[in-house]
Amino acid sequence: MKTTIKEVYKHVGEEVTIGAWIANKRSSGKIAFLQLRDGSGFIQGVVVKAEVAEEVFQSAKSVTQETSVYVTGIIREDERSPFGYELGVTGLEVIHEAVDYPITPKNHGTEFLMDNRHLWLRSKKQHAIMKIRNEVIRATYEFFNENGFVKVDPPILTGSAPEGTSELFATKYFDEDAYLSQSGQLYMEAAAMALGKVFSFGPTFRAEKSKTRRHLIEFWMIEPEMAFVEFDDNLKVQEEYVSYIVQAVLRNCKLELGVLDRDVTKLEKIKAPFPRISYDDAIKFLNEKGFDDIKWGDDFGSPHETAIAESYDMPVFITHYPIGIKPFYMQPHPERDDVVLCADLIAPEGYGEIIGGSERVHDFDLLKQRLEEHNLDSDAYKWYLELRQYGSVPHSGFGLGLERTVAWISGTEHVREAIPFPRLLNRLYP
Repeated sequence: MKTTIKEVYKHVGEEVTIGAWIANKRSSGKIAFLQLRDGSGFIQGVVVKAEVAEEVFQSAKSVTQETSVYVTGIIREDERSPFGYELGVTGLEVIHEAVDYPITPKNHGTEFLMDNRHLWLRSKKQHAIMKIRNEVIRATYEFFNENGFVKVDPPILTGSAPEGTSELFATKYFDEDAYLSQSGQLYMEAAAMALGKVFSFGPTFRAEKSKTRRHLIEFWMIEPEMAFVEFDDNLKVQEEYVSYIVQAVLRNCKLELGVLDRDVTKLEKIKAPFPRISYDDAIKFLNEKGFDDIKWGDDFGSPHETAIAESYDMPVFITHYPIGIKPFYMQPHPERDDVVLCADLIAPEGYGEIIGGSERVHDFDLLKQRLEEHNLDSDAYKWYLELRQYGSVPHSGFGLGLERTVAWISGTEHVREAIPFPRLLNRLYP
């Protein structure tokens, strides 16, 4: 009977066949241990010389790392294994022998591993990170579907830029200029006016010449937009969503979190509501902590966000940023003309901003004025302005960066490991 490693718990005491790769092996005279992986998980295969044909034992001793095999054996429970099961091997058939596999069980430099990203993904740690990424995605769809949101797909090629063109990849669209999307937000606002509550999930691009552990050139964003939702309710959706995906990972990725040695006690605390600090108070806090380089009106850098985050063991909202450092579409504070109704959600443990969100400008004249102040072409945004002409309503939304969120939840130091094939400033291969 063929099965997968993930499904072996259904076949305890039975003989099964699994298509797998040899992740590692060791032998000691009359017994060989094969570390097997099949994509769904990892299991140890035990080959006892006295219990198998001679050719099976010799094959188990000589088989090379990443050789593909069909392995047959009896499934048995094993309390010593984190997985809980092992395979007592009775047969081994080599499908394809791997020769001189480049990533051996030793330490390799990061650049070497990135050059071999297509193979590095096979390692136990990378496998665990990708499984956690998958669970975050699964839980995202579940959360929004259960809460009445409709999935809408905005275009990747756009004729205008939500936040200006300085950090966009430009291309020719026949005889017009076009850009790779840095956000689907504007289109999602249009969708919200049609469907009420919507969300998108797709790739976004930033031509930002940054080499920090928090930045990618191409990354994935989850971007909800909600009609008739104002600032405070927007924050509630964000904290409920983040709590939901963290608890889903804790529930469904225990083995993967264990592989990564993640301190789950820190994740167990992640439950709504989250603390909030205003931009004004954040500036005062940083100045008191000795950050003399930051003053009111400046944007926060990584050290500033980390210092604020370290004062909490939960994600923290920084609210009401100055109008001058935020995009044109954010709604001004009703009682102040110098700040907007926005918030960034900062993850704990130094992972930085994982969400940016705001209430959106819903008044036609104000939005037109803001476009002019930002030197943006009103003709290019004609359709966006029209959303404020035909039944405009208060509305809000946010964007969550998937890779930063996965890096934080999984405890992975660099965001480049939270995406299958990262695009970095100097890396387009593989």
